[in-house]
Amino acid sequence: MKSSGEYRASADIAAYFKKSELIPTVVQQRGTGEVLMLAYMNEESLAKTLETGFTWFYSRSRGALWNKGETSGHFQRVISVTPDCDDDALLIVVEQTGVACHTGNKSCFYRTALLYGGDSYE
Repeated sequence: MKSSGEYRASADIAAYFKKSELIPTVVQQRGTGEVLMLAYMNEESLAKTLETGFTWFYSRSRGALWNKGETSGHFQRVISVTPDCDDDALLIVVEQTGVACHTGNKSCFYRTALLYGGDSYE
């Protein structure tokens, strides 16, 4: 059994992409635990993230890598990268500069969904 603190060397990045070329990545704010966004990574974007210490993702619509904050200045400095138990999703804890969402909201999860019957969780 692997220990919870075990670090996977960047040379073993390919292990996360055995099931798919893209891996869903949840980005969470350090300290508060707030979920900021969900994005996708490929091998190259994960390698760049580990190399630079800032988040890089793969844009499915553009078919290209993008560095979060490159145009907005709202960078995400990586604190930790943790795979899930099946190595098919990642949780990245960051220090967010500015807002995370392209809409100008702090988090991409700013809307409340309605439950059946019209009631919300709030």
